[in-house]
Amino acid sequence: MHTLIVVSHPDRQSLTHQIAGQLAEGITAAGNDVDIADLAAEGFDPRFTQNDIAAFRQQGPVSQEIVAEQARIDRADTLILVYPVYWWSMPAQLKGWIDRVFTHGWAYEDSEGGLVKKLQRLKVHLVALGAGDMRTYARHGYFAAMRTQIDHGIFDFCGAEVITSELLLQTPGEALSAEVQNVKQRIMRRM
Repeated sequence: MHTLIVVSHPDRQSLTHQIAGQLAEGITAAGNDVDIADLAAEGFDPRFTQNDIAAFRQQGPVSQEIVAEQARIDRADTLILVYPVYWWSMPAQLKGWIDRVFTHGWAYEDSEGGLVKKLQRLKVHLVALGAGDMRTYARHGYFAAMRTQIDHGIFDFCGAEVITSELLLQTPGEALSAEVQNVKQRIMRRM
């Protein structure tokens, strides 16, 4: 099995990167292959350009940069996104990666018979790291909104099955460490 972990955080010392690294270690310890796509370190440009619009309208080619990103996903059986929560969603760089990479014709297609979901073979695990407490997320419906937007609006739309969708919130050191281990174990069991 091959897994692609996509991490979106500019600080390589962040908890986001630590969790991505721990997941990668667990995956390789289980005898599987893993690649980490560090969008910040790689300098991925999230801006949806005129070329992206032309490709969306099928009036121009998909750029080689995007074809290379799609090939990374094509090689993977499993996709794991690890990201901080910025304003109740994913960071702009990760959202831009999805906007640009999950293209019409590759991730989904409109046909006379309706929507064709083209990523049905892909299993997805989502790990969001947020501040605040669960009461805030529950009271305002933020986590439910994230799941609607990301799990359903992006991945289900393309046919990819979201196996786990986790929200880790900042807690005192040992409690957070234990929760990180629990998330890692839940993901590893479901791979």
